[in-house]
Amino acid sequence: MRLVLFGPPGAGKGTQATRLSEKFSVPALSTGDMFRAAVKEGTELGRQAKQVMDTGGLMPDSITFGLVQERLTRADCGDGFLLDGFPRNTVQAELLEAHLAAQDTPLDAVLFLEVPEAELLRRLKGRAEQEGRSDDTEETIRARLQTYEQETASLRPFYDQRGLLVPVDGAGGDADSVFTACLAALQPV
Repeated sequence: MRLVLFGPPGAGKGTQATRLSEKFSVPALSTGDMFRAAVKEGTELGRQAKQVMDTGGLMPDSITFGLVQERLTRADCGDGFLLDGFPRNTVQAELLEAHLAAQDTPLDAVLFLEVPEAELLRRLKGRAEQEGRSDDTEETIRARLQTYEQETASLRPFYDQRGLLVPVDGAGGDADSVFTACLAALQPV
């Protein structure tokens, strides 16, 4: 199974990625984890990523995709993978699509967790309080949601046009209910 999981901040991607990874026995790949590992290992891409991270800049698509491409070549991805939070824009989606086409390993599906903005705000505020994140104010949360809309929401029509988009109600109950909905949505895949 080769999956992409995306949705706005607070939609529950991390929770569902872990569960889906276990269910399908494929690694859940997060770009954040990849950046940290590459920096720790001191790879060329890791050094480039560290320079960007140290200046607080936005990671260029070339570095991000380079890390993903490198990670997808590892043996544990031979039977599939789940990308959590990648791609973030259509440029990255096109790079991924070309890479997978060259390997003759296309995506099986793109799960999109749909959650209304009011619920996202509630979740993110609650998470900020639980984790003591004083920087996650309503203003910063709204800014993150706006950034998501500007940069990542374009993936929805991109993958819909390719027949890969599988929308899932990410607000429909607890994490178990959403997981059940994800599995049901993937049945025809």
